[in-house]
Amino acid sequence: MRKFLVVAMMIAVAGCQQQGGGGGGGAAAAPQTDDQKTFYALGLTLGRQIQVFDMTPEELEFVKAGITAQVTGKEPAVDIQAFGPKLPELARTRSTARAEKEKEKAKGFLEQAAKEKGAVRTESGLIYTSLTEGTGAQPGASDIVKVNYRGTLPDGKEFDSSYKRNEPAQFPLNGVIKCWTEGVQKMKVGGKAKLVCPSDLAYGDRGTPGIPGGSALVFEVELLDVQKNEPPPMPTMPGQPTAPGQPAAPGGQPVKK
Repeated sequence: MRKFLVVAMMIAVAGCQQQGGGGGGGAAAAPQTDDQKTFYALGLTLGRQIQVFDMTPEELEFVKAGITAQVTGKEPAVDIQAFGPKLPELARTRSTARAEKEKEKAKGFLEQAAKEKGAVRTESGLIYTSLTEGTGAQPGASDIVKVNYRGTLPDGKEFDSSYKRNEPAQFPLNGVIKCWTEGVQKMKVGGKAKLVCPSDLAYGDRGTPGIPGGSALVFEVELLDVQKNEPPPMPTMPGQPTAPGQPAAPGGQPVKK
């Protein structure tokens, strides 16, 4: 429930731009000043947060009415104590229904992707296509990789790109979505590949801001570097050798030769 209270607070803050703003949807639709653009960015952020409700245009109007009542101090049309607690359940219901629709839509997309030249569908459902074969090191599941990538939804809409940030990403392969953990292990440094990910190998039914629950995803990945993710050394006890046959100084530190 705390998450929804935070969202509600953010919505109330966003509504402040309506006070003294002179009204007019046209001005809000075309922000000019830095403040206006920042408020618009806040609106986009809020939209991502409440996207889970999968609202109709009419339902969105009720949300706007609630914002206006809260910010302007008008008498609310409903009792927040009675209907506020209903938000989590409504979110779950709408989220589940939307995820099922997304997964149904993705079926045809995934089947088509699996038929493309060079595509290989693995046992997990990942569809892997090598675009350029690399010649360098091949990562293991726990290794740290450095990559450039571009992520898109099935309709081609881009939701993330390290190229646009002009900064490669670096992370351990066992700390990302299953699609990446499996797919990038098939690559070698210098190579490029396309990973088509069913939702259960990506963000599942819950999705994430900017990505609907149940959605398939497409990534174009360029593997730039691999580093072995060595486990940290085991702590040594006072007086205990740090390695077989190596003497230890007081406190367990190796003796310098």
